[in-house]
Amino acid sequence: MSMHAYELLKGRKAGILGQGELQAAAVVVPLVEHEGQVKVLFEERSLNLNRQPGEICFPGGGIEPSDMNPAQAALRETCEELGIGSGDIECIAPLDVFLTPYNLVVYPYLAQIRDYSLIQPNYSEIKSVFCVPLDYLRSTQPIVQELKVVLSLPEDFPFDLIPGGRNYPWKNGVYQVYFYIYNEWVIWGLTARILNNFLTLLDRVEQSLK
Repeated sequence: MSMHAYELLKGRKAGILGQGELQAAAVVVPLVEHEGQVKVLFEERSLNLNRQPGEICFPGGGIEPSDMNPAQAALRETCEELGIGSGDIECIAPLDVFLTPYNLVVYPYLAQIRDYSLIQPNYSEIKSVFCVPLDYLRSTQPIVQELKVVLSLPEDFPFDLIPGGRNYPWKNGVYQVYFYIYNEWVIWGLTARILNNFLTLLDRVEQSLK
């Protein structure tokens, strides 16, 4: 390969190694003013859905080929699920991209819904929506549970090609699961992880201004 070919890589932006093997989704952490307070809106998934029925989540979904970028996918899905127009929601900032241990990459975005009264949930996907005061979430310490992520190797794995063979010292991973409780609602898993990231970023920004 000539040096000219290497030069073609100049200026490229880093992606995620193995990204083509991952499912990609985008979600919105929606802020809305309701009852005189800034609140975070959550969805309770319909009980008729095949995947994760009845669980608490943020609006969002898979990234379609027609989406120009993950942000567009997140806003499109949010508008569809909450029955609002594209002019009724404003994207504020991207949050941190989350790569899960189960081959899913999630692009979260912080956004503001202009008016709570505009929300008309799509009940084919959503059983209900509810809001939690941002101040409550910021003052609440989540329950955190650590899970071990352990490799499960197939019998036909080529152990003869690696040092130590079957005795190779594989490393296990650790996956933190977060739980936030508000009234009868339990916000946990991926949704709680994204929520915790948003709250942490908010605290850091405020601390930097002091």
